[in-house]
Amino acid sequence: MNTSTTQISSAWRNHFLLGVLLLAAAMLMWRMVDLHVLRHDFLQGQGNARSLRTVSMAAHRGMITDRHGEPLAISTPVDSIWANPQVLSLHRDRLADLAKALGKDTDDLQQLIGSKRKREFVYLKRHSHPDRVQKVMALNIPGVALQREYRRYYPSGEVTGHLVGFTNIDDVGQEGVELVYDDLLRGVPGSKHVVKDRLGRIIKNIDSIKLPEPGGVLVLSIDRRIQYLAYSELKKAVLKHKAKSGSAVVLDVVTGEVLAMVNQPSFNPNNRRKLKGRNYRNRAVTDVFEPGSTLKPFTVAAALESGKYKPSTSVNTSPGYFKVGSNTVRDSHNLGTIDVATILQKSSNVGASKMALSLTPEQHWHMLARMGFGEVTGSGYPGESSGMLSDYRKWREIDRATLAYGYGISTTLLQLTQAYSILANDGIARPIKLTRVDDLKYVRDQQQRVIESSTAKQIRRMLQRVVEPGGTGTRAAIKNYHVAGKTGTVRKSGVGGYLEDRYLSLFAGIAPATNPRLAMVVLINEPNNGDYYGGVVAAPVFSNVIAGALRLLNVSPDNLPEAHSPLLKVAGGRS
Repeated sequence: MNTSTTQISSAWRNHFLLGVLLLAAAMLMWRMVDLHVLRHDFLQGQGNARSLRTVSMAAHRGMITDRHGEPLAISTPVDSIWANPQVLSLHRDRLADLAKALGKDTDDLQQLIGSKRKREFVYLKRHSHPDRVQKVMALNIPGVALQREYRRYYPSGEVTGHLVGFTNIDDVGQEGVELVYDDLLRGVPGSKHVVKDRLGRIIKNIDSIKLPEPGGVLVLSIDRRIQYLAYSELKKAVLKHKAKSGSAVVLDVVTGEVLAMVNQPSFNPNNRRKLKGRNYRNRAVTDVFEPGSTLKPFTVAAALESGKYKPSTSVNTSPGYFKVGSNTVRDSHNLGTIDVATILQKSSNVGASKMALSLTPEQHWHMLARMGFGEVTGSGYPGESSGMLSDYRKWREIDRATLAYGYGISTTLLQLTQAYSILANDGIARPIKLTRVDDLKYVRDQQQRVIESSTAKQIRRMLQRVVEPGGTGTRAAIKNYHVAGKTGTVRKSGVGGYLEDRYLSLFAGIAPATNPRLAMVVLINEPNNGDYYGGVVAAPVFSNVIAGALRLLNVSPDNLPEAHSPLLKVAGGRS
């Protein structure tokens, strides 16, 4: 009995053990089927989620060049340092070393990681210097990695700062043409699959989903050589005369292109720490001022087109002043009876006012409106001002008189330069362009006549006398070239009226006067070193810049001395 019971018990245990083993084998087989067949896609997705990532691929912003392809703004690759707070928070003992390498305060870094601890990505240092990147990565701290980005660099620095503008740290245009043409310049980021380790570091590139698309190239109308020249001469004048600021614009009158646009003081867009609104405002486009006597040529143009005046028509300016209601219009001295050409040459306020008062307000207003005053130039520059040209139906008699010599109207420097380019183009207005013009047919299709060709030519001939001996702008003369121009010395307005000791010094000119190629206006704001007349302060800047620009553009002289051959001299000696 005992033997039989023992045998049964042993057999049962064997069967039970075998059953357990078979059950375990069945469960393992089922688990294998479950993992490799039924739940394969789910588990693969979970695995990929922990190692396979889709990351962005930065696209570099398009280059900005001058008209000859010289770079004015380029994007260079840089590394930004980032961290996974979920991983880095597990290694707080390494934060002091990391903070030192980053140049940050340890407490600030701890606070940053603590506040972002639920995230997987936070920037520690954007656009880092290579030396700093090397120091940080040498620490080999879990959860710290690099991301490739692009930083904007401006080779010309402050010389083109106001015009080109700048981008923010995310490479988005903020000012200047960087803002205007942001859609063209901005690239389209790409993406790719990568494998990351548990510390968040990329250990393998799998494939590209979408390649990054670089931004387009923007070719400006600016000639960097002329830009440098204008910048240098303007800066010297502002420093010499201890002026508050200054601006200058150079236009190619044939195409309407801006060849140079400069301001003082300037700013360096490569130094983001000093990017303050008062520094980067492009005054040549955004700031308005009363143009003073530089407006007189357009008063004369209105008078000529009225049919009441010719360049030789006499105007009595004696005794050097005249009353308009309770106000008095004055000249610097009594010029007597002079012709219209002399009114411009000597810059007579009395003569200009008497001419304006002989016209209807509508005639005067329409001339100024046709020349572009009171409207933006259409350059597309952000923040461009339209200036102010009030409704002629509201003009009082004194308003009509003072408007004749540039008070009671406001304009921008670009706007005033455009008006002079119309005189240079024999009365034709062409659109202002900040980008290079390659299609002259487009220019011709867009242009429109605003004054008679004969009127513009007469004005230019009269303005030549301003720069010749006896005129107010002799310092604007250029050797071997005829120059047509006009000086302006404007009292600035303040609380309670016009100020006695604050002036704008202006010169607006065209060269060569007989076959115009360039127009330029120079403004020096509040010179404070004794001189303040436009012919003394601003005219030399015009002369130096335009003389250099004409040589750079290979523009033929129109005022060469007459050549005398030896044979002619001998023949003359015999007579």
